[in-house]
Amino acid sequence: MIQEQTPASSLNRALLDAVRAISSAAGAAILRVYERDFTVEIKDDRSPLTEADRAAHEIIVAELGALQPRWPVLSEESPASALTMRRSWDRYWLVDPLDGTKEFIKRNGEFTVNIALIDNHEPVLGVVLSPVLGIEYGALRGHGAFKSQAGGAPQPIQVRDKAAAPLRVVGSRSHASESLVAYVNALGPHEMQPMGSSLKICLVAEGAADVYPRLGPTSEWDTAAAQAILEAAGGVMMDLAGEPLRYNTKEQLLNPHFVAYGDRHRDWLAPLRRK
Repeated sequence: MIQEQTPASSLNRALLDAVRAISSAAGAAILRVYERDFTVEIKDDRSPLTEADRAAHEIIVAELGALQPRWPVLSEESPASALTMRRSWDRYWLVDPLDGTKEFIKRNGEFTVNIALIDNHEPVLGVVLSPVLGIEYGALRGHGAFKSQAGGAPQPIQVRDKAAAPLRVVGSRSHASESLVAYVNALGPHEMQPMGSSLKICLVAEGAADVYPRLGPTSEWDTAAAQAILEAAGGVMMDLAGEPLRYNTKEQLLNPHFVAYGDRHRDWLAPLRRK
């Protein structure tokens, strides 16, 4: 078993493979709900909740607890007590058991299981699984990032480090905004691809998109796993002040607005400074 004092740099592929198996089990539970009629509840924050969210949460929390009992788990569906306790955690699992519940309800397949390991405020391991699309992304710091399709062997991925016109921009399918339209227009010639959930960040990680501007609210569990993958693939997730996104540093779990990109030679924040 991996011990509490193990440094992040020494985490190995066995841990990543174990998390992949947990993600797969959660994905299978989600699909069982997806393939039949289900009810939708509305939480206090007005976001939707389904049986699939709960089922995936229960599997992930139980299995991560068995994998490493001394590392806490913070899930979107965790009780409020965990939100208070997490401020004292240096290393913990950060989970969105079903990222893109709106896409799940629409049955368009663009939702994911997100599991990240946070160490000293940074995501050092991430798994993002799309159960319907049969696509899995994963990364472990120091070991690169990968993508696998339909259960095939993982293949290394990396960002497109030389963006060229027309730029390939990926944006939210459910959260378009005027500020997003203004930003992408300021970039110049571009092609816009709508996409749900954390798959947007993963498209940048594999070089299928150049940039994902998020100029609206997200929570830390929405982004952590995909950020680990993007950074391992050579990309960057930067807030609008030019700082990398960090976790468990604030009273609230809301992220600042950010831009995820692959080409480090381009100033992706320039259009925002022109306002």
